[in-house]
Amino acid sequence: MNVDGADEASWEGPEDETQAVVEAVGRQLKLWRKAAGMRPAEFAALMGYGENLIYKIERGVRIPRPEFLDKADSVLGAGGKIAAMKKDVEQATYPKRVRDLAKLEAQAVELGAYSNHNLHGLLQTEEYTTALFEMRRPAYSQDEVDRLVASRMTRLSIFDREPAPALMFVQEEATLRRPLGGTMVLRRQLERLLEVGQLRNVEIQVMPTDREDHAGMGGEIEILKFGDGSAVGRSDDLSVPGPMSDPKHLRILELRYGIIRSQALTPRESLAFIEKLRGET
Repeated sequence: MNVDGADEASWEGPEDETQAVVEAVGRQLKLWRKAAGMRPAEFAALMGYGENLIYKIERGVRIPRPEFLDKADSVLGAGGKIAAMKKDVEQATYPKRVRDLAKLEAQAVELGAYSNHNLHGLLQTEEYTTALFEMRRPAYSQDEVDRLVASRMTRLSIFDREPAPALMFVQEEATLRRPLGGTMVLRRQLERLLEVGQLRNVEIQVMPTDREDHAGMGGEIEILKFGDGSAVGRSDDLSVPGPMSDPKHLRILELRYGIIRSQALTPRESLAFIEKLRGET
């Protein structure tokens, strides 16, 4: 179960190797600093950062922000060589599983998802996402929270794509009532759902809690379809790690998802239901 709302977790692939990139950038910064004849304390003062942060970045413990690399390039007289590492660092900023999922979403012509524990990541506001990651236990550090929130927000570019993909979401009623982050965070989240639900390529459906028949009791489902006719999917109920493309598994997911959609409120009924909840919040 995605206890922190990280719906990208089930798409995780091989071990992330981006730490090596961060360490390499740190070593390069240290070499440039030494070549300039600066001690860490002197460099930190010129940069306007704490000396401890400089040590952490040079050891590869912290990922330098783009503005840090720009300033370091200027302070150390690197002539653009340090600033040029921003692209590599940007790739390292987001976990590999997030980059892989974002790549799949960017290629998909159709996305169908059923979420039973939290709102789907593509529907979340930044406030809601922040609340999810901040309540995670064991607790994330603030840097980890900022990194994970930023990575999730980058995926929202799917709503700006042309041609627009078909996006279908089924949300359990409980996910629309749970005031994660507080009442006002929930209210703004409901307003975001109403806004997104008006888009012609988006359909949001609510699965009422009082349904006696429910095909989604096995957990979350997501299916991505591509222009060449291929597809990948994931599910909490199938013990297959990462995205699955086996026709047998996909057939099961599509069958379940189709039944789930038929059991949920229609998109029009769902928007009216969300509007009602907003009024009660």
